[in-house]
Amino acid sequence: MGLRPNLLTRRAAGVASTTLALLLSTGAVGVVPAASAFSAAPGGSCAEPADAHSNARVAKGGSSKLDPNELTAQQVRDREADLAAALRERAAFRGGAQAAAPLATVTIQVVVHVIQRDTTRAGGNIPDSMVTQQIDVLNKAYSGATGGAPTAFSFQLQKVHHVTNAAWYPIVQGSSAERQMKSSLREGGKSTLNIYLGELSDDLLGWATFPKRKLDSMDGVVALSESLPGGTATNYNQGDTGTHEIGHWLNLYHTFQGGCSGSGDSVDDTPAESSPAFQCPTGRDTCAAAGLDPITNFMDYTYDSCMYQFTAGQASRMLTAWNAYRAA
Repeated sequence: MGLRPNLLTRRAAGVASTTLALLLSTGAVGVVPAASAFSAAPGGSCAEPADAHSNARVAKGGSSKLDPNELTAQQVRDREADLAAALRERAAFRGGAQAAAPLATVTIQVVVHVIQRDTTRAGGNIPDSMVTQQIDVLNKAYSGATGGAPTAFSFQLQKVHHVTNAAWYPIVQGSSAERQMKSSLREGGKSTLNIYLGELSDDLLGWATFPKRKLDSMDGVVALSESLPGGTATNYNQGDTGTHEIGHWLNLYHTFQGGCSGSGDSVDDTPAESSPAFQCPTGRDTCAAAGLDPITNFMDYTYDSCMYQFTAGQASRMLTAWNAYRAA
């Protein structure tokens, strides 16, 4: 599957309500225009996809049609073929005498860039305590401490970098300013997670890139600062925007990818789901296949308070992708 941006929008919908939609961004190019978002990717080749399509998380009141990140069946096939090719390349590389074995546990070094218009909170200058709380949320979510399957991943905050630059504020997805920002600020190699925080354009909550065989400067996660723990994004301020977007950065699709048919999200133990779930529904079952919709999964669209788990299959997929794309 090619990669598209993941955008989460937040809009007023009625009295005191907020609409949020999250899309996962391209690793190489800007947003796919709405009119062309669902065009098929060039098909069939095992070559690395030219662009990185994203996945989004849309809040109650939003429309999944706002999400240019839902992949076509062809794009999913392309991404899966690319993953298989990357695994073959890594296996051949590891066949050498000096090659390291695939990793079973991973500590991800995290560099956070806080983009601000000025030094006020209204201008984007959030306290570092919100960042450290976000790292704590990630470690609990990815360890299984919140009730899901444990994954191989933990997160270590390496640096918080405050950048005052009005030209980059708000962060405009797919813009030349975004590319300039990331080209100027991104640190580390493929295994370093760069997170960019700030006010975002178009009422978006965030976006991220899928992994690629060749690193480019767009790699990373962008998130609305106020989606961090203690932020002001109502119903989306417990830090799970970060959890969701990093899932994409580690090669997870949405739980509802592909609807009720086909390979879905390419994970066997997430029940099929025809469409994204919003808010905190109970007993939702949109596909004839066994299992209720996975509305508590971090890769659906529900409120932060309702999502608490990855599955064992998702944990395995993330580790496979790490060893294929991001491991040294």
